[in-house]
Amino acid sequence: MTLVDSSVWIDYFRGVTSPETDKLDALLGAEALLTGDLIVAEVLQGFSAESEFNTARQLMTTRLSVVSLVGPDNAVQAARNYRALRAQGVTIRKTIDTLIATYCIENGVSLLFSDRDFNPFVDYLGLRSAVVDD
Repeated sequence: MTLVDSSVWIDYFRGVTSPETDKLDALLGAEALLTGDLIVAEVLQGFSAESEFNTARQLMTTRLSVVSLVGPDNAVQAARNYRALRAQGVTIRKTIDTLIATYCIENGVSLLFSDRDFNPFVDYLGLRSAVVDD
């Protein structure tokens, strides 16, 4: 199972070609994909045109399984993961990325991302990158 981060969705909806958007394009319709409630909010808030907002909303909320990324257990583990990375000298810039990575690690889900903040989770905490998982 693969969860797709907002960094890839935003590039995908903008028509950016990258290894990550190519992977997303290949996975759509071929594999059940996940996204998170916080990711849906991040992506949808970027649309100015109502028609584009509705197209993206339709895709993200009906063709994908949307999971809750927070919850008390994930919040506590995300704090632990943040602290573990700080002990390695790594500072993650966004709490939301820590929550997303922690959800994936705890649930055995690979993450399709293009945001460099996820790299330490791969390097130190066992996050599986969907692009490398080929």
